[in-house]
Amino acid sequence: MGVEVCRAVEAAGDMELVAMVDQGDWLFNASDAGAQVLVDFTNPDVVMDHVHWSVDQGINIVVGTSGFTDSRLERIRGWLAVKPNVGVMIAPNFAIGAVLMMEFAERAARFFESVEIIEMHHPKKVDAPSGTALRTAAIVNAARAARAMGAMPDATKDEVDGARGAEIDGVRVHSVRAAGLVAHQEVLFGTSGETLTIRHDSYERASFMPGVLMAVRAILDRPGLTIGLESLLD
Repeated sequence: MGVEVCRAVEAAGDMELVAMVDQGDWLFNASDAGAQVLVDFTNPDVVMDHVHWSVDQGINIVVGTSGFTDSRLERIRGWLAVKPNVGVMIAPNFAIGAVLMMEFAERAARFFESVEIIEMHHPKKVDAPSGTALRTAAIVNAARAARAMGAMPDATKDEVDGARGAEIDGVRVHSVRAAGLVAHQEVLFGTSGETLTIRHDSYERASFMPGVLMAVRAILDRPGLTIGLESLLD
C-alpha cells in the first residue's frame, strides 16, 4: 500500500512526494523534508506512535492502518487538544465503493430482521475482523438501535467455537483469509421472504488511491479528528 500511495502522489499534479519512510527508517526524514501530510499504512503495533509523532510535529496525517479502538481514539483527541490546528483522518477503508457499501448498509439495516457480515482478505492481513467490518457492524448496530429493533433471531444452542463468527456490536462477523483475495466484504440482510446482499470487491490496491488522495487534499482544511471518508463524499 505504501508503494501504491507513493505512485499515486507522484502522479497527482497538485502534490509533491517529499519523503518515503519504510520500516526502520528515521521518521524525521518526513519533517526534515517539510511534509505537510503524512500517510500511514503500517500496522496496529506502531501506528499510535506514528500518529503521536505526527501530531507533535504539527504534521497532518491520513491513516489507513487498522486497530483503532475507542480508547485509542480518545488518546488521539487528547493529543490534538494541544495541537488544535493539526488534522488526523482515520479511514477503515479508502475505496469509494466500500464507503458507499457502508452507507447503503446503514440504510438497509432499519428494514431487515437479520444481518451478518462476511469479510474476505488476503492471507497476509494481520488483523481479523477487518477495520471495515468493525466499522460496518457499528454503523448497522446504531441504525438498528435507533429503531429499537432488539436482538436478531438465532436459535443456535450447540456451537463449535467460531462457527458463528465473532459478535461485534450485536452483529455476527465472519473473516475469511485466502490466497488470491485482496479486500472484499458483503453484508447479508434477511427478513421474511427476502434477502438483500450488499457487496464490495477491491481487486487491486489501486482501487484505494482515489480515496487516499481525496483525504490528503481534504485534511489540510480539517483540523481535529475525522473518522472515515463519508463526510468527504458530499
